[in-house]
Amino acid sequence: MGLGVASLPDYEGADSNSFTPGAVAIGTVRGHDFFTRGTQLYVNLIPNTGSVGINYEVGVIAAVRTDRTGRVDNRQVRALGKIDTAYEVGGFVGIGKTGVITSDYDTLTARVAYIHDVSGTHDSYVITPQVNYTTPLSVRTLVAFGLSADYAGKGFGRTYAAVTPIGTINSGLRTYDINDSGFRRVNVSAFALQSLSGDLRRGFGVGAGVLYGRMLGKYKDSPIVADVGDADQWLGAVGLTYTF
Repeated sequence: MGLGVASLPDYEGADSNSFTPGAVAIGTVRGHDFFTRGTQLYVNLIPNTGSVGINYEVGVIAAVRTDRTGRVDNRQVRALGKIDTAYEVGGFVGIGKTGVITSDYDTLTARVAYIHDVSGTHDSYVITPQVNYTTPLSVRTLVAFGLSADYAGKGFGRTYAAVTPIGTINSGLRTYDINDSGFRRVNVSAFALQSLSGDLRRGFGVGAGVLYGRMLGKYKDSPIVADVGDADQWLGAVGLTYTF
């Protein structure tokens, strides 16, 4: 488990960041792996044997989306109004291999996740293909790298990237709509964990990570990104971890 502070864009597509507390959790309960990915919780329903070789994933996801639910620094985007918190559920499938390159303990995983809003906020879906690689460099140090993309339904775009005619009057931003589904962003991430106890498997550690995201397609062309934001998105986090 980890607790720390993260630097996040004020909203997806913003050109400024703010600091917020954050938490992560990765673990296993009776052989079932679970982990958090931002504000999403993944739980694998297939027990992991922990042995070297192939492992399969079929699981469920619960998520909370808080984009533009609070204060936004940009005056024009703030004038568009707040968006209700979205509660999303879904699932994922994947395949992973342990013992790939460096040792019997490195892992390469490919998965596809699907989540759908059940709160009526955007009443749409997001599909996320992901590839992740994790390897211990020593008994003290672990690094991880990830690549992912988000494919969103049109309801998602209309909620988070569109500007209605009334929104134009209130904000001065040009009117903009998204009428179809499509890829909205691609992400590349890196993470490192350094044990303070001398053993990654137990005790305290220090973790740090960075993620670069690039807005794509009609999301990149939205006025909240192209006119008053930035298609390049940077996230960073640092914190204290504890393994038991």
